[in-house]
Amino acid sequence: MSAGRIRVLIADDHRLFREALRAVLAREFEVVGESASGEEALELAARLRPEVVLMDLRMAGIGGLNAAHRLAKLKPAPKVVVLSGYDDEQYVIEAMVEAGAAGYVLKDDSATDLLSAIRAVATGGRYLSSAVAPALIARLRNPEHAADTGLRLTRREREVLKLIGEGLTAKEIAARLRIAPKTARVHRDNLKRKLNAKSTAAIVRYAIERKLIRVD
Repeated sequence: MSAGRIRVLIADDHRLFREALRAVLAREFEVVGESASGEEALELAARLRPEVVLMDLRMAGIGGLNAAHRLAKLKPAPKVVVLSGYDDEQYVIEAMVEAGAAGYVLKDDSATDLLSAIRAVATGGRYLSSAVAPALIARLRNPEHAADTGLRLTRREREVLKLIGEGLTAKEIAARLRIAPKTARVHRDNLKRKLNAKSTAAIVRYAIERKLIRVD
């Protein structure tokens, strides 16, 4: 290990992409490991103690958002830079507000942007891709933003919410989303807490009233 080099862990489910990232990052940082799932990223981060984790959002298992949220509980906790193909500001809000990521970089951004993001978060700063920053800032300045309950839901929770609205059980939701039934129940319970709903029916009613789900 070279003194002073930032330790980085890569989490992405595409092997060729991980190898390309490693080749770019190794010029300046120490790449301590690679993972193909959220669960593997958690295990490697706890063992290898990277300073920064590059995290893809869409991976098998618990996914990048849940993994980022759990990484924040490690001591010391690595900084997470989300490296995503999605430029929708909702993804950015979920990553940086809900999951606690310190940076958000698009896969279309340059290698220079990515290196800058890693350096920024490793020294305690935050980094947001210039491609999404203007729209996100405008949305956050909207006075209605703070009251929009839907923005407090992760993408997976909104998926579960929609399926609950369609009348699916936790077991059926798990099968549809390819997650464990226990995970589906956790998402349902999180929805109850966030929406202050005492029952599944109350979740659906609340969401319909606020147009968080669409009923045809």
